[in-house]
Amino acid sequence: MTSVPNTSTPSLERRLGLFSITNIVIANMIGAGIFTTSGLLMGDLDNPTVMILLWVVGGIIALCGALCYGALGAAMPQAGGEYVFLSKLYHPSVGFLSGWVSFVVGFSAPIAASAIGFTEYFSRAFPQWLTWGESVGLNDPATAKKILSIIVIVLFTLIHLRGIEFGARVQNYLTMLKVGLILALLFLGFLWGEGNLGHFSEGRDFALDFGGWKTLGLSLMWVMFAYSGWNASTYIGSEIRDPSRNLPLSLILGTGMVMLLYLFLNVLFVYAVNPDDMKGVISIGGLAMGRLFGGPMETVFSLLISFALFSSLSAFIILGPRVYFSMARDGYFFKAISEIHPKFAVPAKSLLLQGAISIVMVLSGTFDQVLTYMGFSLGIFPILAVLGVFRLNASERNARLLPGYPFVPSFYVLSGLLILILAYFERPVESSIAVLTVLVGIPVFFLFKKKYHNASISRPD
Repeated sequence: MTSVPNTSTPSLERRLGLFSITNIVIANMIGAGIFTTSGLLMGDLDNPTVMILLWVVGGIIALCGALCYGALGAAMPQAGGEYVFLSKLYHPSVGFLSGWVSFVVGFSAPIAASAIGFTEYFSRAFPQWLTWGESVGLNDPATAKKILSIIVIVLFTLIHLRGIEFGARVQNYLTMLKVGLILALLFLGFLWGEGNLGHFSEGRDFALDFGGWKTLGLSLMWVMFAYSGWNASTYIGSEIRDPSRNLPLSLILGTGMVMLLYLFLNVLFVYAVNPDDMKGVISIGGLAMGRLFGGPMETVFSLLISFALFSSLSAFIILGPRVYFSMARDGYFFKAISEIHPKFAVPAKSLLLQGAISIVMVLSGTFDQVLTYMGFSLGIFPILAVLGVFRLNASERNARLLPGYPFVPSFYVLSGLLILILAYFERPVESSIAVLTVLVGIPVFFLFKKKYHNASISRPD
């Protein structure tokens, strides 16, 4: 049943151009992942060459996904990303489950991870602030770090409550700062840093037995977490000018630029730090600059990286509420979440709910397990969405929007399935919890459908 739109109700407006949404894609991708996972990867792989190859493969997979989502987004330019795609291509229940995972995991957890990443780098640069925390009664450094992470989440939630244009301007500045920081790291590091390319020949030979393949699968899933965000602009499709052109271009440009930055940045990490010293180090960027230039530069760049993480945190805060807004608007989530602020034209209650969940994640999460849980959860529904490309008609996936059809979507789907299977064998507990999270969404869908969706349909006009 098609309802007549209510013109008196505030709605999302098409205000964002190519530059802003490409920045959102870049900011959403470059975050805690690239600045924290390389040390963890080296701990499992112990082979620099294999690690670099995984970053290349991950970038190719992300680029294939971006090409497919560009076609989907141009065909369905609405707020909500894969929630909209899966609802239209398959069934509202499938779309709801993707939105449910986004609600529980997809945005709130990366917001928490980015806030924690900021705190860790900030503490590396200024460990004396923890001493100040003790002077005001925060004797446990972990508690002090969590409080600072929560303050950051609250601050940026308030910023984005002021409206999409104001938030996008803040986002643009933060993204340019972050990209500039990475370029400075690369330029200074390779030109004047005291590194050693001989580090690439260190480490152990990598065995391609079943254990090795499981390690590759889990490692690649962590890499794909660092690349997550290649689909970012599809979540704000209702707010993009000329979406049939700008949305696909933003995904392709943003993903391609990030892939190159990631590749060179990881080469710099290995150039700066030998494999043994990289293992398990979270704040790898600060360590690398310390090795290249000495202690003072480690402090400076740790501080800069900590503020650069604001950009990805800000992008996640922008995108997530648009998914919950779309779900609520369709009658599959709390009705109040679909309300748009009359002055600032943003889904305000959705923003506040997301901030609250992120704070809970900060208080309860551990980095390594949450990373695996997030990676597995977020890997499921993009596979289904990319499969939906085959359901589009020929005009919707023409050569301008999706070059390489059908090989590009096929490669993405097969790669994604293989990563999930191998990661499940390597980390069955976290992966099973991720599957359970999806399954819990099934009865929740029917509860919301009965309470809100069916009620809105049966209500007389």
